[in-house]
Amino acid sequence: MTAIETTTTTTVLAKFADPLRLPPRLRPDRADPEPRFTFRTEGVSLRLHSQLPPTPLWTYDGHFPGPVLDVHRRQRVRVAWENGTTTPYPAVDAFLADAPGNPSLAMNDPGIGRAQPVKGVAALPAWQVTHLHGAVTGGGNDGWMENAVLHGDAQLSEYPNDQPAMTLWYHDHAMNVTRLNVFSGLVGMYLLRDDEEEALGLPGGDREIPLIVCDRNLETDASGRFTGRMLHKTTGTLPFLGPYTLVNGTIWPYCEVRPGWYRFRVLNASNSRTYRLHLLDGSDQVVTGSAWLIGTDSGLLGAPLPIPAEGLTLAPAERADVLVDFGAFRGQSLRLVNSAQAPFRGDPLPPGVKPGDPLPASRLPEPDVMQFRVADAPLTDTFRLPKTLSPSYYRLTHELLPPDHMHRMLALAADPDGTLGLWELGEVPASQAPTGGAEDGIVQVTYQDGVTTTYRRLARHFDDQLNWRARQDGWEVWKILNLSGILHPIHIHLTRFQPLSIDGYDTAKFLPTKGGTAPGEPVAHLESLPIDASLVGWKDVMRVPPGQMVTVAGQFRGASGRYMYHCHILEHEDAGMMRQFAVMPGAVLDVGGMGGMSGGMSGM
Repeated sequence: MTAIETTTTTTVLAKFADPLRLPPRLRPDRADPEPRFTFRTEGVSLRLHSQLPPTPLWTYDGHFPGPVLDVHRRQRVRVAWENGTTTPYPAVDAFLADAPGNPSLAMNDPGIGRAQPVKGVAALPAWQVTHLHGAVTGGGNDGWMENAVLHGDAQLSEYPNDQPAMTLWYHDHAMNVTRLNVFSGLVGMYLLRDDEEEALGLPGGDREIPLIVCDRNLETDASGRFTGRMLHKTTGTLPFLGPYTLVNGTIWPYCEVRPGWYRFRVLNASNSRTYRLHLLDGSDQVVTGSAWLIGTDSGLLGAPLPIPAEGLTLAPAERADVLVDFGAFRGQSLRLVNSAQAPFRGDPLPPGVKPGDPLPASRLPEPDVMQFRVADAPLTDTFRLPKTLSPSYYRLTHELLPPDHMHRMLALAADPDGTLGLWELGEVPASQAPTGGAEDGIVQVTYQDGVTTTYRRLARHFDDQLNWRARQDGWEVWKILNLSGILHPIHIHLTRFQPLSIDGYDTAKFLPTKGGTAPGEPVAHLESLPIDASLVGWKDVMRVPPGQMVTVAGQFRGASGRYMYHCHILEHEDAGMMRQFAVMPGAVLDVGGMGGMSGGMSGM
């Protein structure tokens, strides 16, 4: 039989059977002014679960996930990302046409036929380039997706690390195949520390634990036995979603902890799945009052936030710095579970469903993530939760921006043929606004103040013309309007930002088959929405739900060059939801006559 023929799976993996693996940690000498590292990618086979055969993977230095690089602010680091991969693409990549049910979640799909291999994937070369996600570094060091290297070559990158303490991560970013290379195992964590963070005395050593969470699917043979190979199985309209949750490369692991406080650096490294995480006690009740959010993607918060009963939400590429106090749970076991329906829209759980219940009809057949086993030992921990975390943190508002900041307008939309894109929009003078029917690329928006603005699409796909040139160290405001039917986590390279506002819009007048709106029938403002407390920290990924406009502001400081912004659902990114922009010194923009041609509108 072919490797992806539909079968009846008879093998069931035991939950919480294997201990959580901890990736090796690399710490450069603080006295070394320019530490250097070599990370070599290589194909290896590792067990994702003790009941599975070894799984072929692509890894950094033989580890899935890769080693944790732990550095201090302003410690300039040079990394040679060496491609040592000689093995073929390790997973089965399969495609199934649209069908009812959950066709991408498992091999066992009665009545809907069989998935077909994606042509050319099995013979792909190991073409790789690494992006340090969240890093302030020059464009030549950022991991430009077309500057990938083949076996025997190396990508040389320099990271100044002149940033506040935060949780970064590194992953492959090769053009057209990011989803496949990341799925194969090319991910790792990068911790950046500073004096402000170290003064807090946060839990460290074996009480600081990275939790790199992702989902995967597994291939089975004709008799339903696992072969060990991973299965990247998608449908015509939906990106990858798998039934097996891995933490640090192990399916449903357990972690032994002692009573007291722990610090968890949590990363959603999934291709497309969003998580809403809850801790459950032995009675399957949600634990509240013991877990606190202290940092988001790009740094510490001003003060700790309690994790609410509704859970901690993380879209792909988002990070959370979390403190958990296990002091009240001596001798008990706690479960970490996911309650996010997928494709995720932010919907609450259906009536009668509680966190920890499976939702197979909502593409969540297995809510379990991992287990914590708290030792029945005396409490010796003396840590106390600080009232203030980062004295340098401030809540960004429009009033705090300099007068010369720029505005950009971006729409997340599907082309008439269904292809997803990032629509860079430019304002059309009222005298030039179309008066006929709906036109491809013409979008009218009525804002909260009642003013209607007509926009024309300037670009939508990666290879369209470069429109947006930002001034180095300049501030910008981006309005991101989601005209599609799915949440998109938008990542902007180089900068960190905060949301200024979130608004609901009636998008029914946008006609995907026409690619625009008809004159006088705009996308219209409905309501101003509250900004969740967990989103007011510094971010580099912003969740933009359908029917909403999220306005963010950030500074393009510290470096220049050509960068990318994109949806971090990797199947969307590879399918066209990625665009490029440039950051240049303001004087260079001006002397070249581009100072007023940067594709945006001046501060308002």
